[in-house]
Amino acid sequence: MNITVHQSICIHVLRIGSVANSSVVQIGSSGVIQAKADLYNTGGYTEPAPLPQPLEGTVSLPEAEAGPLVPLSIS
Repeated sequence: MNITVHQSICIHVLRIGSVANSSVVQIGSSGVIQAKADLYNTGGYTEPAPLPQPLEGTVSLPEAEAGPLVPLSIS
């Protein structure tokens, strides 16, 4: 049995109070949900954060081998 759904949705205001990891906002029906991730500078930072300092008693790798600690951007 096949079901066909036709929709017309008009949204005047959409307010989202907070967004957490793995949040989903769905309007209408969806046959496929595609992942989307956006990164925003909500703190208004203008320069990179200082480099992290190694903890005492740990072995630090050279910067070329370590890579980024948080892979938020393509470098």
